[in-house]
Amino acid sequence: MTLALDGRAPTVPPTSVHAGGAGLRIVPARNPWRILGGAFALLVVFAVLNSVLGNPRWGWDVFAEWFLAEPVLVGLGRTLLLTLLGALLGFTFGALLALARLSGSAPLAAVSWTFVWIFRSIPLIVLLLILNNLGYLYETVSFGVPFTGWTILSYPTTQLISPFMAAVLGLTLNQAAFSAEFIRGGLLSVDQGQHEAAAALGLPKRRQFFRIVLPQAMRSITPTAFNDIIGLAKGTSNVYILALPELFYTVQVIYRRNLEVIPLLMVATVWYLVILTALSVVQSQIERYYARGALRQQKPSVFDPLLRRLARGNAPAATASAAAPASAPVAPLAHRRGGEIAIRSVSKSFGELKVLDDVSLTLPSGSVTAIIGPSGSGKSTLLRSINHLERLDRGAITLDGQLIGYRQEGELLYELKEREVLRRRVDVGMVFQNFNLFPHLTALENVVEAPIHVRGASPAEAELAARDLLARVGLSDKANAYPRQLSGGQQQRVAIARALALKPKALLFDEPTSALDPELVGEVLAAIKELARSGATLVIVTHEIGFAREVADQVVFMDSGRIVEAGPPEQVLDAPEQRRTAEFLARVL
Repeated sequence: MTLALDGRAPTVPPTSVHAGGAGLRIVPARNPWRILGGAFALLVVFAVLNSVLGNPRWGWDVFAEWFLAEPVLVGLGRTLLLTLLGALLGFTFGALLALARLSGSAPLAAVSWTFVWIFRSIPLIVLLLILNNLGYLYETVSFGVPFTGWTILSYPTTQLISPFMAAVLGLTLNQAAFSAEFIRGGLLSVDQGQHEAAAALGLPKRRQFFRIVLPQAMRSITPTAFNDIIGLAKGTSNVYILALPELFYTVQVIYRRNLEVIPLLMVATVWYLVILTALSVVQSQIERYYARGALRQQKPSVFDPLLRRLARGNAPAATASAAAPASAPVAPLAHRRGGEIAIRSVSKSFGELKVLDDVSLTLPSGSVTAIIGPSGSGKSTLLRSINHLERLDRGAITLDGQLIGYRQEGELLYELKEREVLRRRVDVGMVFQNFNLFPHLTALENVVEAPIHVRGASPAEAELAARDLLARVGLSDKANAYPRQLSGGQQQRVAIARALALKPKALLFDEPTSALDPELVGEVLAAIKELARSGATLVIVTHEIGFAREVADQVVFMDSGRIVEAGPPEQVLDAPEQRRTAEFLARVL
């Protein structure tokens, strides 16, 4: 390398591009070592296949004779039946155990943990032998009223627990113990924000689980579940100990008669490969199904053309709820009349930390309130308490005079059942700091979910209203996009549309711009400004002081769980009466 007179390396002029360079063909960089490695791998595969297929001692003529023989096919059918029953019953029982472990009931959680501990510890062969000899321990199996001696039904154990029944029970109990743990892990992997967003929309508990939580949990459950099913299919070979003629036992019987051990073992091996290949294909498609929204762009599958053809064949006729043209004018945002929020002597602690300390505040109907303050001052906790995402220790919060999560009897407040809480919560919409859109649902599906299953709207009505809301927030062209395919600002605007779809009396915003890049803040603030002009009651926790000054009717400054000062923006922000307010504003302005 030569140096210029000033000691610096000379700059290398960029390669010139001739006219018409836009049409130049791109040649990807080649990696010779990768090519050589691939060639070597193919050579090894070819050598192994040649050694196996070309060696007459493998007995391929005997393999061909027995591969489709009736006894082998009967044993294969029994293996498939045991696998199916073990998987269905094991996963069902395992799911119940997982839910028991996650429940708030200490006895249920303890029983679930004990079951998993015992049956994960016992080897499958030992478990099968114990079940097959259960008649030695109990002569009869009886059903009746416990501890009373009253028997409704009694049956001899040896007749009830046949070798096949012992095999099914053993495989089920073993599978349930292991599946309970990975199902529990999958449910725990779903972000807490997804639970809160579903609850804030007022979705029923059953709908929350099957529509929101389970589809996301399946992303982590599916690979482990299919590994277990594959292990179960191979594990059925353990039932040979019961002299049950499944695939492996049948092959054993045959090669003990004709002494062709290797060819018969290859018959079993190839059938296991066929079973596991079929399971792997199914696993791949299920994983792709539940990966919707997890990736910006999924890799194509060889089954996509077939699935698209089936989808076109089953697609319903176009309805009147189709999207309006993008050029259609959007009317100003209309909204349900805002409700009055009254906060009376509210206190809340987390352990020894007092987060809210005797907070009282009234937010008039249709008002816009901005809550500001340092981190840890209780702003978000107060906001979450309004729609009962946080339980109170003392005090009460009402919307138009109605308690959200409680009923009052004298001087006591009794917390309502979850179903009633969800029913009342729909009048208080919430937009979260981290969006909390449901990642496996498109923008349109996020918006229509609650109106259909909470307000009882028809799918056509809900879709038409949802498309209108998406158009109002400038996202009519993103209706079929998944959250991961949207920018942060677009996701937050979808979250606003989702909250508006229920037509709540009040809307809560928990630092709606804090997770956004500065360039995206403006588009979200513009959407909130339009809401502020619509007559809705808005409560906004924010660090955007300029935004609070522009849109708020009143500004509330909080510190250490207390309201330090509240009043019009010009008073609190420009001429604060409290020293602590002035100190905070001096640091942030």
